[in-house]
Amino acid sequence: MDVNTSSSKRLYASCSGTRDLKKNLLSSIGLLALSLSLAQAKEPIFVQPDQTTAFEILPPPPAADSEKLKKELAELHKLEAQRTEEQVRQAKADDELENMFVFKTILGDRFTPEALPATARFSDDVKNDEGFNTAPAKEGFHRVRPYNLDKTLTPVCKVKTKDDSYPSGHATTGYLEALALIDLLPEKRDIILVRADEYARNRLVCGVHYRSDIEASKLLAYAIHALMHSTPKYKEEMLAARAELRAVFPADVKDQ
Repeated sequence: MDVNTSSSKRLYASCSGTRDLKKNLLSSIGLLALSLSLAQAKEPIFVQPDQTTAFEILPPPPAADSEKLKKELAELHKLEAQRTEEQVRQAKADDELENMFVFKTILGDRFTPEALPATARFSDDVKNDEGFNTAPAKEGFHRVRPYNLDKTLTPVCKVKTKDDSYPSGHATTGYLEALALIDLLPEKRDIILVRADEYARNRLVCGVHYRSDIEASKLLAYAIHALMHSTPKYKEEMLAARAELRAVFPADVKDQ
């Protein structure tokens, strides 16, 4: 073997080792970022659950033997019989997304987490607090999911065995993210709320919640938002997101 060939092999091995090192380093950084993200989500950011007292402020769901429950199940059967392929497609899409960017359907392709990192962080923190503040009611009311109560229902979205139907976490997120987005785009309030109602109703189209679940979600979201809006941390993130949106939607974002 000549010197040039030997040198080339050593150089290749060195470069290959460097690439492997970089690959491992990037992988480690990615895992660290994920760990930090998960760690940050282990406690409420804006509002503590004992401030909202969700289990105390929400009315109980309809009793198992009530006429209202029978009507709610009948509504789900009717929706199941009438839902179109497009309605199912949108309901499934909404089932997969629980953040402010569900409103991309009304704000357009520029409204993405990649283009708006401060807005994405704001949205993530709002969603984080939804989970903590909805959990006491879900656990306290312990409501059976409609498809577990009525086995003739055929849900089209992900199902759960846990009895935690009331209120809907998805719907609470939808309304809470809507109210946060209205803080950023107040002149779009009406279309944002229409989309929030659609997002909540899609839990019924999915066949995974009762109407009273999403009605409770709306009440709870407004209560959580009122408390959030009074905190310095919320205002800090809101102003950062609003400034970011002003650059992307200059005609839409206005100071309040």
